[in-house]
Amino acid sequence: MTTSEQMKAVYKALSEKQGRDITVIDISDISTLADYFIITHGNNTPHVESLVECAQEALDKAGAVCKSVEGLRGGRWVLLDYGDIVVNVFSKEDRLFYDLERIWRDGRIVDMSAEGTAAADE
Repeated sequence: MTTSEQMKAVYKALSEKQGRDITVIDISDISTLADYFIITHGNNTPHVESLVECAQEALDKAGAVCKSVEGLRGGRWVLLDYGDIVVNVFSKEDRLFYDLERIWRDGRIVDMSAEGTAAADE
């Protein structure tokens, strides 16, 4: 699958698990860390863990290879590094504290909520 298809799959999975305020940021022009950051938060630790599991499952099914997982034990900020795509799942408090959207504001917000979703590779 393409990066765009992988992003659509993980976005859909997070949406179905009621991920809060899912944001996709295209950082490909401003960083070599990844091409896209996907940021969401859960209501509590079990919700964060559930979001992480569904994101991993969706990306694995989409053929993405996980390079690293950080923060799984704490359940407050979990980072899933899939190379071109990095998924950040936060507790609400930690998302507000770290404010990745502000840090990566030079990136382009990708509208994934529209029908057919905005394709990142197109």
